[in-house]
Amino acid sequence: MNMNRFLDVKPEVAEAISQGKPVVALESTIISHGMPYPQNVETALKVEEIIRENGAIPATIAVIGGRLKAGLSPEEIEYFGKKGQEITKASRRDLAVLCARGEDGATTVTTTMMIAHMAGIKFFATGGIGGVHRGAETTMDISADLEELAHTPVMVICAGAKSILDLGLTLEYLETHGVPVLGYQTSELPAFYTRTSGFSVDYRIDSPEELAAAFKAQNDMELGGGMLVTNPIPEEYSMDPAVINKAIDQAIAESVEQGIHGKASTPFLLARVAELTGGDSLASNIQLVFNNAKLAAHTALAYSKM
Repeated sequence: MNMNRFLDVKPEVAEAISQGKPVVALESTIISHGMPYPQNVETALKVEEIIRENGAIPATIAVIGGRLKAGLSPEEIEYFGKKGQEITKASRRDLAVLCARGEDGATTVTTTMMIAHMAGIKFFATGGIGGVHRGAETTMDISADLEELAHTPVMVICAGAKSILDLGLTLEYLETHGVPVLGYQTSELPAFYTRTSGFSVDYRIDSPEELAAAFKAQNDMELGGGMLVTNPIPEEYSMDPAVINKAIDQAIAESVEQGIHGKASTPFLLARVAELTGGDSLASNIQLVFNNAKLAAHTALAYSKM
């Protein structure tokens, strides 16, 4: 039994997929939980515009009224932005209940990958992926995003993983699950707000065409699973590692003191880091999403020509 009876694909997106045109999926957690209204809606619409300008069709993904949506209208994006954190942050474990109850859900990396794959979309641009949280050797707090990358054949273009995570363990986990971690024009894993982390990626790839060729080979061999492309934040928006790491350490200490854990931890940490950096981290966050959307569109376009 496939899940497609729950799936609504926007006509423009369905037409592009059926004709083999490039389509790029976008998540909705960044709209509801990533930034305040109206900045969240403006950013979401701008990301869609960037994807169009670079030759692909955007498909923002969400759960609305129990329906899995691949492609939202501007009105639906506005609705999501206004409801904000009232909307459930939906990971894999949440989809069945949300659909059965006819509720809304903001899709994470995990659920965006799942719904994109159901719809036949192969490329997805996001900010950063989830990963292994610091202290996971005792808490077992590991993002479902990593597990999804191991199973679902979607290429995820991101700015690495946020340095609120344990980046070394995140890479180890991906390696165990056979997920290729590619650096776009870099040999080092970017750490979201900063271009470097001190950790190496598996391969450096220098063009969208090369990225597309690698993903095509993986799909043709039916290896299963996704591919992670880490695209460093543009130089001019990169933050001082000392400043951002100090803010992250303080935010993590506060989250421990306040007993914040599970799905509440990432939104708390990101909001607190934004406060501690005087909003600089939010400005950087927006720019790196734009940068990833552009690369995803170019890669999807290259893939469509193969």
